[in-house]
Amino acid sequence: MSRRRSPAAAGALGIVVILLATLSAFFLDSLPIIGAGATYKAEFSEAAGLKSTNEVRIAGVKVGQVTAVELEGDRVVVSFQVKDAWVGDNTSASIQIKTILGQKYLALDPSGADSLDPDDRIPLERTVAPYDVIEAFSSAADTLGDIDTEQLASSFETLSQAFSETPDDIRASLDGVSRLSQTVASRDAELKKLLEATAGVSQILADRNTEFTKLLSDGALLITELNTRQQAISQLLDGTKRLSTQLSALVVENQEQIGPALENLRGVVQILQDNNDNIDKAMELYEPFVRLYANVVGNGRWFDQVIVNLTPPGLPEIPGYRDPARTLEGGN
Repeated sequence: MSRRRSPAAAGALGIVVILLATLSAFFLDSLPIIGAGATYKAEFSEAAGLKSTNEVRIAGVKVGQVTAVELEGDRVVVSFQVKDAWVGDNTSASIQIKTILGQKYLALDPSGADSLDPDDRIPLERTVAPYDVIEAFSSAADTLGDIDTEQLASSFETLSQAFSETPDDIRASLDGVSRLSQTVASRDAELKKLLEATAGVSQILADRNTEFTKLLSDGALLITELNTRQQAISQLLDGTKRLSTQLSALVVENQEQIGPALENLRGVVQILQDNNDNIDKAMELYEPFVRLYANVVGNGRWFDQVIVNLTPPGLPEIPGYRDPARTLEGGN
């Protein structure tokens, strides 16, 4: 005798299956085969501003993204995923600058006879990290800010005096160096302010990198939409032009029939105009009849009528007698 499955157990199993399917849909991009592709690792001497979610490109084409940037001892290990692209066992990697605002991407130069094993890393010998321009400006500003320019100018002056008895060529060189140091010392505040402002501007641009990227992306979308609208308007104008050409040909082909038709239409309009004048005249003549008829039947169910000269004139007047020949009232 077969055991019947409990409805509660079947329902719980169905809920578990639905939850697993939902979680699989959320993490579909992370699956190695049908998701984002194979995961590789590369070693760099420094991160150089590379972050997770940055693009991975081969020959300028996006083939994946960076998933993690971790520090291991004296090197940085970058994990990245590549999909639908071949990565050889002699592949080299470099961190490139994507925008002038400092955004980076990982560039791959695939080479080798066999495919790269995901368990093997790209070593330091085949990776290159760029120098960060923003860090360079910041470091230069900090370094120049720590220099005592007055002491530096005094040192150059002392050195110039010590070599005052030297030949003219060497003394002239030292004098030039001394004047240079004095110029730097006199412009110390301005140079420091300029370098601080440069560092501040660089930092602001770096902080607004996401906004600038979004602005450029929105501008690209706007240009794409304008191009689409331009194509639609161009198609509309082409259709209007073709319709105009067809209508012109239709008029030319039917010109002999259109002329008599227009003449007949003109005659019909003239007849209607004449009948309209007759209708206006009939309305003018109908107006007195309607007025008199309204006076006759204006007493409700009775109407008034006068018969003139029914009896001969000159009869004597009889008190209390009403002549029926003069006024006669009758019913409808």
